[in-house]
Parts: sequence; structure tokens; C-alpha cells
Amino acid sequence: MRAALLRKPRPLTEDPLTIEGVPMPVPAPGEALLKVRACGVCRTDLHIAVGELPQKQETLIPGHQIVAEVVESPSADLPIGTRVGVSWIGGTDGTCPYCRTNRENLCDAPTFTGYTHNGGFAEYTTARTDFLLPLPPGLNDVLAAPLLCAGIIGFRSLRVAEVRPGQRVGLFGFGSSAQLMIRVLQAWDCRVYVSTRGASHQKIARDLGAEWVGEATDVPPDQLDSAITFAPAGDVVIAALRSIAKGGIVAINAIHLDRIPEFDYDTLLWEERQLRSVANMTRQDGRDFLSVAAEINLTPAVQTFRLDQVNQAMQAIAADKTDSSAVVLP
Repeated sequence: MRAALLRKPRPLTEDPLTIEGVPMPVPAPGEALLKVRACGVCRTDLHIAVGELPQKQETLIPGHQIVAEVVESPSADLPIGTRVGVSWIGGTDGTCPYCRTNRENLCDAPTFTGYTHNGGFAEYTTARTDFLLPLPPGLNDVLAAPLLCAGIIGFRSLRVAEVRPGQRVGLFGFGSSAQLMIRVLQAWDCRVYVSTRGASHQKIARDLGAEWVGEATDVPPDQLDSAITFAPAGDVVIAALRSIAKGGIVAINAIHLDRIPEFDYDTLLWEERQLRSVANMTRQDGRDFLSVAAEINLTPAVQTFRLDQVNQAMQAIAADKTDSSAVVLP
């Protein structure tokens, strides 16, 4: 099969992924063989490709927002031809203290799709059957792909920030995940404030009905109940802290962050403001979010790329040259 391989992390301008012919994957016990139909590109793929996350495999096929068709399966519940989704969490040990307390996103020995296990920038892949997600039947392959990480992790971020209907919520950074979450927040009758860089992302926020739109570190005119940061920049975290009211929560949606600058406790964190990180997601997050997405007819804006254009797709995301989610078609 054809696949995009990462052998050594290097700058995106040097095309870190190479398209090569590799043997078909062989499913391990408990895994299904899947024919990839589409795979979304996530900023985590960029962090992996350039080495901001440590290399875990000598040769890796990235990609973890996979829409696929079951080709072989050990499970009677997954007949051949079933359409499924694969996300970032590819498996957990099920026995650690976190798994035993319904916190599998914090598992001590997880498997990560497209990082510690080969992913979906390929024609075929394998995945544990118990971590496959059912997909809404009315959602086509390309539109479903961005929901499988950008959507699920954004949804978990709302949960970590304890967002409730009718609140004032800030979104700091307005890439694909935030663009999906504004629709969810609007369905919950929340007032949404967006701080983001780039005129194009600001225009999208206005077009999608944000109450207010400003630059990346601008503070909204109203105090917020909750805020979620989507940009991997510590300055944005400080801006979000400046924006929340007493008792408010800032959730950091980033697997990699450049740094958090020194800040004044008395004015930014005191009075029971909270700063929380968002780590991975659970299968229940995935099932719950996909149910909400189907209910509100959530359809992301998407730009498609061929498999041999995967480096271009990552470069477009890194440079904010696309206002849509990027999806690779094998």
C-alpha cells in the first residue's frame, strides 16, 4: 500500500513526510483491518512531524482523524463494510487507577493513533475494535474526519471548562476545533467571544455569529464565565486569564505549549479562578460529541488534499493559509 512516512522529524518546509510503498498492516489480536476513506490533519500531526513531541517509533505513519471501512474484524458487531471512526486515543490498559475511575484519557499506558501506533495517512491501517467510534450515517467521509479529534477534543475542552448553557464563553484561537465548538455553544444559547490572530479567522468568527471578535490577546469587553485556549502560545493563556470573572475557568486545549509567562497571582488567578489543561479524550467524549454533532447537523468547512500532498496540507495549517479543516484522501 501507499503511505506517508515520517522517518526523522524536520521543519515542515523540508517536507518531513515521504510517500512510499510499504507492506499491508497485519492486525494484532483484537484489532480490525481498515481501509482508509479519509483522514483529517491535526496540529498534533505538525508537532509530531517537526519533533516538538519526542519521536516514539523509528518509522511512523501519522494521522489520527480517520474515517475508514472495516475490511477484516474479529468482532461480530463490526461486519465487513462497516464505516467507523478512529481518534487520537487508540487504546488504554484498562487496569491503571485512571482507567478504573472512568479517566481513561489519563491512562498510564495509552496507545496514540498516528504517534505510538501507525495512523491514517495511508491506504490501510489497523485499530483496536473496542476503540472504534460509530459514525452518524448522514455525515459523509470528508465531513466526518475533522470531528474525530478537533471536534472531540474541543468538546472535552468545554467539559473541562465546565461550560453551561447561557454562559459567556471565550475562544482564544479560532482554528478548526474552535470553529466547530462555536456551533455547539450557540446550540447551548451561550454568548461567544473570540480572540484570534489573522483577518481571515476573525472574519469567519464574525460570519459564524460571535458576539465579539478581537486580536489574539485582546480581552473581550464583558467578563467571561469560561474560556478555552486553542493556540499553543502562553501569551494567549494569560489573555484568557485576564478575561474571566471570579470563579471562572480557563481550559488549555494544547498538547504542546511554548511557555506560560510569569503572571501576577493576585490579579489573574486569585478569587477562585482556575487554570486547567485538557489531556486527550475518552471514548465516551467521542460518542457524546458525535451524538451532539448529528443532532445539530454540524458540518465543518473542509479542504481536501491527496495523500501525496500531505506535506502541503500541514504547511497550509501551520501558516494559516487555509480557513478550513484539512482532510487527506488516500
